[in-house]
Amino acid sequence: MLSRPKPGESEVDLLRFQSQFLAAGAAPAVQLVKNGRRGATANLDQSRLQDQRDVVMLDTLPDLPPALVPAPLKRAKPSPGHSLADHVDPEERLNRHDQHITAVLTKIIERDTSSVAVNLPVPSGVAFPPVFHRSQERQRKSATSGKRSIFAQEIAAKRGSEASIPPGAAPCESLTPRVQDHQLPCGSQNFQGPHLVTGKGLRGQEAEQEAQTIHEENIARLQAMAPEEILQEQQRLLAQLDPSLVAFLRSRSRTHEQAEEKAVKEQRAGGPSAEVTGEKPIVPTSASEPGQEDELEPGTPAPALPLAARKEWLHMDTVELDKLHWTQDLPPLRRQQTQERMQARFSLQGELLAPDADLPTHLGLHHHGEEAERAGYSLQELFHLTRSQVSQQRALALQVLAQVISRAQAGEFGDRLVGSVLRLLLDAGFLFLLRFSLDDRVDGVIAAAVRALRALLVAPGDEELLDSTFSWYHGAMVFPMMPTQKDKDDEDEDEEPSGEKEKKKSPEEGNQPPSDLARHDVIKGLLATNLLPRLRYVLEVTCPGPSVVLDILAVLIRLARHSLESATRVLECPRLIETIVREFLPTSWSPVSVGPTTSLHRVPCAAAMKLLRVLASAGRNISARLLGSFDLRSRLCRFVAEAPQELALPPEEAETLSTESFRLWAVAASYGQGCDLYRELYPVLIRALQAMPKELSTQLAQPLSMQRRASLLTVLTQLTLAARSSALQPSSDSAEAGLLATPSSITWTQVSGLQPLVEPCLRQTLELLPRPERWRALGPVPTACLLFLDAYYQAWSQQPDLCPGDWLQDMERLSEELLLPLLSRPAVGSLWDSLGRCSPLCNPQSCAPAPEALPSLVSLGCKGDRPPFSLAGSASPFPVLTSLLTLFNTLARIHKGLCGQLAAVLAAPGLQRYFLRCVAPVAAPLLTPFSGWALRHEFHLQYLALGLAQRAAAFQPAPATDAALHHRMALALLSRLLPGSEHLARELLLSFVFRLEFLPERASGGPEAADFSDQLSLGSSRDPGCGRGALLAQACQDLPSIRSCYLTHCSLDRAGLLASQASYRGQLQRVPALLLPLPKEPLLPTDWPFLPLIHLYHRASDTPSGPPPAAAVGTAMRALQWLLVLESWRAQALWAVPPGARLARLMCVFLVDSELFRETPIQRLVAALLARLCQPEVLPNLHLDCPLPGLTSFPDLYASFLEHFEAVSFGDHLFGALVLLPLQRRFSVTFRLALFGEHVGALRALGLPLTQLPVPLECYTGPPEDNVALLRLYFRALVTGALRPHWCPVLYAVTVAHVNSFIFSQDPQSSDEAKAARRSMLQKTWLLADEGLRQHLLHYKLPNPTLPEGFELYPQLPTLRQQYLQRLTQNGVSET
Repeated sequence: MLSRPKPGESEVDLLRFQSQFLAAGAAPAVQLVKNGRRGATANLDQSRLQDQRDVVMLDTLPDLPPALVPAPLKRAKPSPGHSLADHVDPEERLNRHDQHITAVLTKIIERDTSSVAVNLPVPSGVAFPPVFHRSQERQRKSATSGKRSIFAQEIAAKRGSEASIPPGAAPCESLTPRVQDHQLPCGSQNFQGPHLVTGKGLRGQEAEQEAQTIHEENIARLQAMAPEEILQEQQRLLAQLDPSLVAFLRSRSRTHEQAEEKAVKEQRAGGPSAEVTGEKPIVPTSASEPGQEDELEPGTPAPALPLAARKEWLHMDTVELDKLHWTQDLPPLRRQQTQERMQARFSLQGELLAPDADLPTHLGLHHHGEEAERAGYSLQELFHLTRSQVSQQRALALQVLAQVISRAQAGEFGDRLVGSVLRLLLDAGFLFLLRFSLDDRVDGVIAAAVRALRALLVAPGDEELLDSTFSWYHGAMVFPMMPTQKDKDDEDEDEEPSGEKEKKKSPEEGNQPPSDLARHDVIKGLLATNLLPRLRYVLEVTCPGPSVVLDILAVLIRLARHSLESATRVLECPRLIETIVREFLPTSWSPVSVGPTTSLHRVPCAAAMKLLRVLASAGRNISARLLGSFDLRSRLCRFVAEAPQELALPPEEAETLSTESFRLWAVAASYGQGCDLYRELYPVLIRALQAMPKELSTQLAQPLSMQRRASLLTVLTQLTLAARSSALQPSSDSAEAGLLATPSSITWTQVSGLQPLVEPCLRQTLELLPRPERWRALGPVPTACLLFLDAYYQAWSQQPDLCPGDWLQDMERLSEELLLPLLSRPAVGSLWDSLGRCSPLCNPQSCAPAPEALPSLVSLGCKGDRPPFSLAGSASPFPVLTSLLTLFNTLARIHKGLCGQLAAVLAAPGLQRYFLRCVAPVAAPLLTPFSGWALRHEFHLQYLALGLAQRAAAFQPAPATDAALHHRMALALLSRLLPGSEHLARELLLSFVFRLEFLPERASGGPEAADFSDQLSLGSSRDPGCGRGALLAQACQDLPSIRSCYLTHCSLDRAGLLASQASYRGQLQRVPALLLPLPKEPLLPTDWPFLPLIHLYHRASDTPSGPPPAAAVGTAMRALQWLLVLESWRAQALWAVPPGARLARLMCVFLVDSELFRETPIQRLVAALLARLCQPEVLPNLHLDCPLPGLTSFPDLYASFLEHFEAVSFGDHLFGALVLLPLQRRFSVTFRLALFGEHVGALRALGLPLTQLPVPLECYTGPPEDNVALLRLYFRALVTGALRPHWCPVLYAVTVAHVNSFIFSQDPQSSDEAKAARRSMLQKTWLLADEGLRQHLLHYKLPNPTLPEGFELYPQLPTLRQQYLQRLTQNGVSET
């Protein structure tokens, strides 16, 4: 076998292979077939195919390669065996044998265009020349054709109409494709005209002649071939041709065959087919049947269009109704016939449209989505538009969503919508949709996204509220606006130690994706998406318009209010604060006129100054960095030195900028920073103070100008406190001595001259008090004046180098001339009267959360129009009365002689009524962001009033009723104080709650009244030395020890306490931040009087050895003494602790160890408290089956209590009384099953006599027991002797009563199990050997605790019972 050439072989090898092939005489693998012209005969000359070839012989080649010298030109010579004749032209022979493509190209006949007419365009009146139009005729599609476009249908109809059949041609019967592949089509004799070659393009006669010649040649060749050869040739052609070409030829042949068949049928019918000239109606395809085309039934009118098509309209010759369906009139609006919920739709202004609103279409509220007849856009459709490729649609959708959010937060939708719009949007991913939109390239989309982000995050009413109360008493201190609600995971983590929880939580929170963070905290989720760098880029690079700049600054302010962490991230964002300070707080700018501006860049902006102020409020370190790194000192001087009308800005913007500059300075001064600016701006401040009285009296008060004046007074107040701090001498061992030792840049001498300028302002404002309209227009100015005087006298009294007589004399002058006459004014009395009306504590509904409030997005929920009579309203008395009480407290603390005169304010009837409403046993408002903020300011007024009462009580005892009311108010306030008020809570514990002056019952016969009440309720006399009166008297004597005990166990967070003390005492160098701790819950729990007992119980649980007995006894005794005082004289202070929770905490005393409850003082105190819980008016409120606050499960506590009783009680009666109390019939059967099922041994130790039972015996015996399992346990305990009358008389009487009632019960509705158990118990009772027990079970009548057994017996068994017993035992019974 010859081998093929391989790569790398030379020409010599190829020639050798050729010689071997020729010598072998093998047949070539490929034969070249040279086809002639189309129509040539099939039998070609074999001699042509076997022409001699030119063969290269190896033998004739030289052994050496030829020399590289030019060779002479050679002429073509004939081959040795093929000599040419002389008369044969070589060129002619070459052309005759040449099969090149030129042999085909030379046969091409050029198209004859001589007879083709040239048509010039016809002039027309349309904009474009007429174009080719498809035929108006449309053929109906067959069922098997499938869905085809209108263009394909027109072309198919045109081709069908162009098909023609010769008159005498006979139809050819079609075969199936399988038959056609193996048989000759239409036989071998009948051939019609050519189908493929038509001669088109040639001259008329030549075209027909040429096509006919080719056709005849093909027919001749086919007739010369056998059928087998034809099929073989057909298979060869099919294998060589392209399958797509074969399919095209077959489809063309099939079309001709169909046309021929149709012509034959028409010819047989008697005439040719008629053309349809009329226009057929076009029916649009139904959406429900995409694969078929709807056909109009006869007589059905075509759908009407709002516009009629005209001929001059381009491409409207054929009206396609399925494409113009959207132009038809809208379907009629469906009227809602049921109460089904419908999808909410909104207008382009964000308004909620009614479901039946029939609006015109020119408003642009109708579209082609779902419910096209209804106007408006749903939230889903708006979300869809935000992903549009058209930037205008994206911007429009974001704008509408922003309007919807704003209206939802304003409460415009009310209860017309089901669910929360904000919650729905956030759950749908709206937050991240906004974040993606911020990355858009189109400025309009970015602007719309920023506006929507502001609408989502920023509540305008919140900022207005916080700004208007900045000059209140501690008004600059606010709570973080971050979520406080805990998730279930967080609640589970609360059981872990704090250190482990922080270590575990921090890495997880850092690794959480933004979506998970946003689910719990929207701000954290946004910050995790690199929002701050993008906002910086928009401000710095894109240079947006004024509205976008203001929106971005508002968003940054909201981020800074979130927490210290968020404020730090805003500060540390690269180039963000630099860009804001450079672009929006320049020191020089071009004048800006009133009206809209094109750009805010390089123009001072009040919002930028406010952002810096909010950042500085987050911490003293941030404030120091702002002042030191961004050159804010020069900017403060620039904006404070000039009056607002001289700043070359619009008037409102200038007033706001000046106000924010003063506020930023006040915030920095509250840390003791920026005080050096006072020397530079001293002339400006003095000039402003000198002009203020005249402005207040002559000018009509404007809100912005009043805010600016109040901010100026707030700055002076902080600067005065800074001068006071410079006079303090810190102790050397103090940890903060280094801070206080830092010399202040302002001294008392520099601020001592401010008081004569501020006092006239106060006098001028107080003159307007009888005029409510003018008084309300003053805003916080009177409050700021009073707070300045308070700080001024504090600082003056701290100066060691000055004579005390000077400030004492000045205080007397101020009191006599201004303050005391002020108290007698009727207008001040009306302010006290309106306290209850404006109090959030007395009106909990005013603190209800907003309908759109979300746990993950904190908002105060304030609307722009606050009610006048609310805590933050224009008619609120809280700010001015709080500042007035602040000044009174300072004067009373410094000048003791003024205490009695200033304390007259506490006798105001309005204040008394307000205190009575505050101590009423009503539920406190739900702790929300707004309620926390409002209650903090209300608590300030309450604390200051109580502080003044405490100072006055040291010199002049108050009336008993007032003292008791003040003490009740102090107890209520102590359990309500929020984080940030640790100093107030400690001061209440130190100097008010445990003061004997506020317990007038001690001196007015309270102990004796308690003993008399006990004698009446118990019906027996006790030892006078052991009664409740003696215990109360002893507790009053031990109040100092009780106070020290509670100061130890009611410990507050030390860091929070130090920060609170520094803030309330004016120690500016120690103030860490103006951002308060997060108000998750009050500082002290509602059951704070039980805290020492709870701590003892937890300590005993953690360390089995327990604390030293002496310390435990002392702690328990002091706590029980205070609880007895509260239960006896201040019962309303414990109303928030249910009786069941009080019982559980008393049980903790017995669980501490095995000896504590045996102490005599403990026994007496617990017995007295237990008697208070078992009073007839308290006992119905004792519920043990419901969840109790501070307790996971009372049944578990009772189980451990039984174990402890069984182990260490030794029959203690008081211990046994506590065990018996939960066994009452109205409580859960779980407690009785636990005793009789798992702790039967404890029955022998329950020897409490029936006379010492704290509750009536009927509470245990009625109603009859219906639990069969428990009744079996009762019967077993009686029969086995585990329960005997001399061991446990109480439970013996109870079990006998229930077993007797059960065995003689004849309830027909009883279950089979109960009937069987009843029969078995009665039979066993009848057969008992113990005659006494048998007598008790059969002859029990009713309970009677006066009898030794605890119940009465029937002398003779009643007739019905005797008959029932006879019937059951089937024996006669004779009873004597």
